[in-house]
Amino acid sequence: MKGCIFCDIAAGKLDSEVLSKNEKFMVLKDVNPQAPVHLLVIPLKHYANIQEASNDNPSLVAQLLAECARLGTEMDGGKGFRIVINTGSDGGQTVNHLHFHVLAGRALQWPPG
Repeated sequence: MKGCIFCDIAAGKLDSEVLSKNEKFMVLKDVNPQAPVHLLVIPLKHYANIQEASNDNPSLVAQLLAECARLGTEMDGGKGFRIVINTGSDGGQTVNHLHFHVLAGRALQWPPG
């Protein structure tokens, strides 16, 4: 999608610290980390949000969540992790391209904000 930062990163038009990429999604470090480990798991195909992706390709959503769980388990040091999906302006979504946040490396508070 034109003007989407995550689509531009996926297409190689913008630099980012991409940790891995396959034919369906990529994993990168968040540029504004909220924890010692703050990764983003992003589908390569543009979906504005979780509802759009769930309606179009629920199996992809399951794969993205499974990757988040794998990364969280790998990065958490046995202490736990959090997976966040912000949706809409009231939900804190600032980039209108579905992305999952994986946070670990410190005690996370509740409520989140």
